[in-house]
Amino acid sequence: MKFKLPNLPLFPLKPKSHMASLVTVAEPQTGIRTPHSDQQLQEQEQEQQAWAETPPSKCLSSESRIERAWAHWTKLGRPKLIVAPMVDNSELPFRMLCRKYGADAAYTPMLHSRIFTETEKYRNQEFTTCKEDRPLFVQFCANDPEVLLEAAKRVEPYCDYVDINLGCPQRIARRGNYGAFLMDKLPLVKSLVENLVANLHVPVSCKIRIFPDLDDTLNYARMLEDAGCSLLAVHGRTRDEKDQKKVRANWDAIKAVKNSVRIPVIANGNIRHLDDAHDCLKYTGADGVLSAESLLENPALFAGFRTAEWAEGSEECKKDQKLDQADLLVEYLKLCEQYPVPWRMIRAHVHKLLGDWFRMHPHIREDLNSQHILTFEFLYNMVDRLRELGEGVPLHLKDTNVASIPAKSAV
Repeated sequence: MKFKLPNLPLFPLKPKSHMASLVTVAEPQTGIRTPHSDQQLQEQEQEQQAWAETPPSKCLSSESRIERAWAHWTKLGRPKLIVAPMVDNSELPFRMLCRKYGADAAYTPMLHSRIFTETEKYRNQEFTTCKEDRPLFVQFCANDPEVLLEAAKRVEPYCDYVDINLGCPQRIARRGNYGAFLMDKLPLVKSLVENLVANLHVPVSCKIRIFPDLDDTLNYARMLEDAGCSLLAVHGRTRDEKDQKKVRANWDAIKAVKNSVRIPVIANGNIRHLDDAHDCLKYTGADGVLSAESLLENPALFAGFRTAEWAEGSEECKKDQKLDQADLLVEYLKLCEQYPVPWRMIRAHVHKLLGDWFRMHPHIREDLNSQHILTFEFLYNMVDRLRELGEGVPLHLKDTNVASIPAKSAV
């Protein structure tokens, strides 16, 4: 099946009533750290062009596919610190904020492949990107190989990997027959991967959970590699282990997967601060780590900042009077002015970032919840009110050398 590539906008061209937008055009955010120089961006484009000019991976031997997977990962700089896919939370402004504070790469939120192919409004609202938003994984949930391929073709020019969500454990995934519930339908999983690999000119990655039995997990990982997957992200919890605060991720299982496949492996689970990232990479041998929930409360996690919860008892962590979560919220809001997103996403980030502040001043949270229609003016004023109420909630900083985090050498 052949698909005509659409003229997909980099971000919605016209603000919608349900989108956060400015009355006047925002000035470029000079404080935003672009993760790549113009030369690096040009090299990325050349690499993608080179990948596009070679035959799809089904024409390559297993050895050639492995070499190609590593060549692509190396060309991207072997990113170690990566923003995990989060529904309604890892959207463009949040990704750019995390990139400013040390993230090397990022995933989009999970996109529903069928809705993405059928609905232009959904595409423009849920998938936005920009030139500096690289390296980028675009993640889809799916249960139909042809529908997934059509969706993937639409984003292929704008990303570095098309990722298949094989790890969502939520009830909606069970009802929709996708995510971790495809672990019971391995022939379908294999066909999803093989069809993308045979028809795309960008690499295919998969994000998985582990089985209760380690051998089943290793066989699963090898099957995905044999199907042509170029990168595996492994969440070290089973499908039934949904409570991340009660169940620690199994780094031993991630280590075993890393030792059983030859493609890059990213570890997911228990990354609450930068020391966790360092420890996970060292213990598992993984090539990168993902963080999700902890980044929502602290987008500066990869820069070495910690919330008070993870600084207690550490003499090396000191309060940083220059940065707190309210500062991060203001930066996020400015990014939202530059890159419009639905207000529901902004509201969710406000609650996550200011959770500690709201516990101290619950009446401010009540005022926020009473606002059925949000505005930037209201949110900026709310931050000012919180600051006027007294001492804030500073982040803690430990001087961790990010460059010392080990990276697995290519096979």
